[in-house]
Amino acid sequence: MWVPGWNPAALLLAAGLWRLLPGRGAAGTEEVIVGEAGRSVVLVCRNVSQKASEVDWFHGDPGAVPPLFSSNATLPEDARLSLVDNSSLRITALRLQDGGNYTCREVLKETAREHRVQLLVASGPSRMTVTISPSTALPNGTVYVDKRDAVTFNCTSDSHPVPTVGWTFQPPSSALEMFTEVNGSTTVFTLSNLSLSFQGNYSCSAKNPLSGSNQTSTTELLVYYPPPSVPKCWAQTAQVGLMLQLFCSWPGGYPHPVLQWTEEGRDLENSSWVVNATGSVDTQVETLNTSRLFHGKGFKCVGSHVVKQEKVEPTCTVQITAPSLETEPLKTCFVGGTVTLTCRVTESNPPARISWLRNVSQPEATIQSGERHLVTQEGSVSNLTIQNCSHATDEGYYVCKAENPVGLQEVYVSLTVKKPVNIVGVVGAVVVLLLLGILILSGIVLYYNPLLCLKGSMFRNQDSTDVFMLVDSEGEEEEAEEEATGKSNAHRVTALVNENSTQTAESDSSEPPRGTSAEDVEREERPATQRQILSFLAEMDGPVDGS
Repeated sequence: MWVPGWNPAALLLAAGLWRLLPGRGAAGTEEVIVGEAGRSVVLVCRNVSQKASEVDWFHGDPGAVPPLFSSNATLPEDARLSLVDNSSLRITALRLQDGGNYTCREVLKETAREHRVQLLVASGPSRMTVTISPSTALPNGTVYVDKRDAVTFNCTSDSHPVPTVGWTFQPPSSALEMFTEVNGSTTVFTLSNLSLSFQGNYSCSAKNPLSGSNQTSTTELLVYYPPPSVPKCWAQTAQVGLMLQLFCSWPGGYPHPVLQWTEEGRDLENSSWVVNATGSVDTQVETLNTSRLFHGKGFKCVGSHVVKQEKVEPTCTVQITAPSLETEPLKTCFVGGTVTLTCRVTESNPPARISWLRNVSQPEATIQSGERHLVTQEGSVSNLTIQNCSHATDEGYYVCKAENPVGLQEVYVSLTVKKPVNIVGVVGAVVVLLLLGILILSGIVLYYNPLLCLKGSMFRNQDSTDVFMLVDSEGEEEEAEEEATGKSNAHRVTALVNENSTQTAESDSSEPPRGTSAEDVEREERPATQRQILSFLAEMDGPVDGS
């Protein structure tokens, strides 16, 4: 039997060199034979004379054990044993316990030659077990793992003696790579943070070092992962025709997710129209006609992936709306100038197509960019620029039309084209009106406050002896006492003026002091007279203002 601790390589070397060993006389020669469990092996009895009429086989040393098999027609107890050419021992259905030392001996009168054979029985590798965990098997035998998991690879094989077990990896269209190899019945390793580059064939191989038998188990591994975010939904108008297109996109996963479009809040009893489109792609597009669409209708997209991300399946919704517009209804342009008409879409899902029309009676005659017209659009704002305005061709109504598969909205803009205004004439007219206003204001002030004129004339001419009295016609309705007081005050003013005139005359008749001129004397006397008049006017108070 095979004894643990023996060197298999040394045994194999001995088996290959048995013929090179020199003869040992009666002791015979030694030989190593390797057999596999469950199979057959023939132990050849060498150096046997052709005259030998009897050959005995012993399982061990001769004399220590009884013969195992003899050629003298004695049947062995084990039916798996038989002789070949009346000398070699054949063993079928090898067992591990069949291993050990065997000796054959010829029986002759003159000699008793022996030949020793060591039989080594190898078993396996067999009953190989390969596990990749955590993983999920597909119907075709391929397994997939979640790249976010730490994946453990385990391989176990039965063998006698202990086998050499190793893992190899072969990516698609690439050379084979060795992961690990150990001398033992089991090998385990773990991979973390897997990516698509780890997809390929993983093979576990177990090799019996004694017999050289090999067993391999190969598993195709796929690395799956769900999309990192949630689905996104939007609606748009088809490029050809006025059709509604619903888009549901959920990229970033492997393999493609499953996306399903359904109606949101639909009445199953009263509606036979059902959106139920499913596809295994990153972006699912569903095209609908406009016959059953209406403002505010909602649609929902439900996403699912083979690698479960959450208990609740992620969704997104789209609500379609008809266009809504706003604009400036009145615009003015001068002849030869430039004007821009603006139209803004305040609400529309999907985004509306905006167009400008010149004549309402010809709705299909849309305005295109040309020599005098420029149509531009930034986001939801459309601008129509008209250059070199003409009264005959450009004045009138313009139509801004916004349309999507849900509805149509139009607004009107009235454009007036005027001749340029003479700026010089306008400025002159403004100046004239300003002067006229000043004159009218001055007249009103003088009419309602004539005392200002009296005061002004007194200051301008102190020598004047004439006093003009302005009597308001409305003073007739005043009290008689107020009239008497006003007359008395008037007489007092006249007396002061006359007195001033007399004093002035006397001053003129007298000679001025030496060294003083007549102008200096007049200048000194005038302020005293003015102060007397002003003091008197202050005493008059109300009656003078009303007279």
